[in-house]
Order: sequence, then C-alpha cells, then structure tokens
Amino acid sequence: MSASLDGRPALAAGRPAAAAPWAVALGLALLALAAVCLGTPFVTPQELLLAAPDSIAQVVVWELRVPRVMIGLAGGAAIGAAGLLLQESLRNPLAVPEMIGVSTGAALAVSVCVIWALPVPYATYPLIGLLGAACGGFVTLAVARTAGTAGGVLLVGAAVSTAIQALLLAVMATADRLQYDMLFRYLVGSLSGLMWEQTSRTLPWLAAAVPLVVLCVPALTLLRLGDDAAASLGSRVERARLGVLAVAALLIGCVTGPCGPIAWVGFLAPVLARRLRPHADARVWLPWSAALGALVTLAADLAARLAFAPAETPLGAWTALAGVLAGAVLLRKRVSP
Repeated sequence: MSASLDGRPALAAGRPAAAAPWAVALGLALLALAAVCLGTPFVTPQELLLAAPDSIAQVVVWELRVPRVMIGLAGGAAIGAAGLLLQESLRNPLAVPEMIGVSTGAALAVSVCVIWALPVPYATYPLIGLLGAACGGFVTLAVARTAGTAGGVLLVGAAVSTAIQALLLAVMATADRLQYDMLFRYLVGSLSGLMWEQTSRTLPWLAAAVPLVVLCVPALTLLRLGDDAAASLGSRVERARLGVLAVAALLIGCVTGPCGPIAWVGFLAPVLARRLRPHADARVWLPWSAALGALVTLAADLAARLAFAPAETPLGAWTALAGVLAGAVLLRKRVSP
C-alpha cells in the first residue's frame, strides 16, 4: 500500500474525501425530509404516501412545505455558486454577494412598492425584487468598468451597495408601523409564505442560469492566475470578469426577488468547499459550493421554523449567525501559531 506525504496510507487519507459527497447528499436528503415532515401539523413519512389527497396534512405538505424546500434547495445552491464566482473572479475570499448591489437593489425595489403604495399586485413582488436586483447589479457592472483591478471592482461594488442601502434607509424612514413590520421579514431574508406561484417563477430563471455558470469555469481558471498572466494568455480580463459578475448577479437576483437578501451563504459555502477540497480548482469547487449552499440554507430554514415554534424567525438571521461563527473559527485557525 502506498503512503501519503504525511506518512499515512494513501488509501486511508482518501477515504474522507471519497465519503464527503455521500455525506452531503445524505444530509440534503435528511434535511429535505425533516423540512417536509416537521412542524404543525407533524406528518410522518408514511403519511406522505398514504394520506388522503384532500387531507390537511397533504395540503400543508404539498402546497406549503414542498415549494419552500424546492426554493431553499435551488436558492441556496444559486447563492453558494454565486459566492464562488465572485470570490474566484475577484481573487478575494471576502467578496460576497451582498457587496455587488444586487441584494440591496431588490430590497429597495420592494420597499418602494410597499411604502409608497404603488399600484403593484402583491403577487408580483418577487418579480419586482428581481428587477430591482438586476438594476443594482447593472449599476455595479457599469461603474466597475472604470476599475482596472479585481480589488477596484470589489471596492466599487461595496460603494454601490452602501449607496443603495442609504436610499433604502431613507425610504424606510417614511414607513408606518404596519409597513415596517411587513417588510422586516423580507429585508432580513425568509422563505416564509412561498408557494407554487413563486416557485414556478423562480426555478426557470435558475435553470436558465446553469449553462451560463458552466461557461464561467474557463474564465475563472484564467482569472485565478492573475490579471497579467491571464492577459498574456490572450484573455480579455476585464470582459471576462464582468461576464462572471453578470452571471453572479443573475443568480443572486433570482433568489433575492422572492426570498429577500439571504446573507452569508455566498461566503460560507465556498469557504467550506475549499476546506473539503483544498487542492482543487473552480471546476470542483463550483458544484461543491452549490451543494453546500443548499445544505446551509435548508438547515437554517429548518431552524428558523422550529427553534422558537410556533413563532418563526427570519432565515437570514440564522445564515448570518452560521456565517459569523464559521468565519471566526476559520480566522482563529489561520492566525493560530
């Protein structure tokens, strides 16, 4: 049996890596089953198959919980993938989706509709959020064309996000108590109240973005070498980076529209992917980031529903808590002697 560099058998060293995909898949399956079964009413796995179609349990499961799980899976995967696209294209592990103006753009658009009582049907608010996210991302991309470096693009994105947040605070200052309560859960991020109507509008956009994400992989491989090295190989660095940012903005906007800004998933999922595959590249990290983003989102949503039941807490609060704790642990390991 061959030995690894650290003296351990190579076969034993490879076992955790080989088992990791099965562990993530099992975790996703268990979380999805728990999300469908747990709550009020509690539904056993047997009842999922044997209950009458018009029973309360079946209505709750198929009209409320299943769409929520589908959005959680697809949305978490999209944010995780978007986080990796941003971090790799800007070569900065702190480049998170909240820093390119997309999340704040969606929040501003929905807030304006609610507070200013615009004649917009409530059912179209997810579409309004998507349009606002697209506008925020477009502003960032337009201004970022003046930035010649990856660090400059990140600073531009942070400045645009800060400006949009300032506008959002100004709009929120004019809200009454009822409007503020209505917007609070959306602005923090939540899957509450999502049904098949929102799911049918969101999933096609995310499915259409998958080929674009795949097309970004060669650009990420070149950008990872650095701007000068990528340019010497014939790559148009600025166009490649803006293209990757545009795809990331599309992914984030699709999720932020119906769910609100779900923070820290785009930071946490790529970090965990790199920890599991430290010697890989973007081709490997991308599917891992998507899977781990879905895992984190489902786990956080389950905690949001059940931790203080019957009251439901915002999903974004739990993802932020997980991201901060994970960031503190990783930072401590990095600076420890």
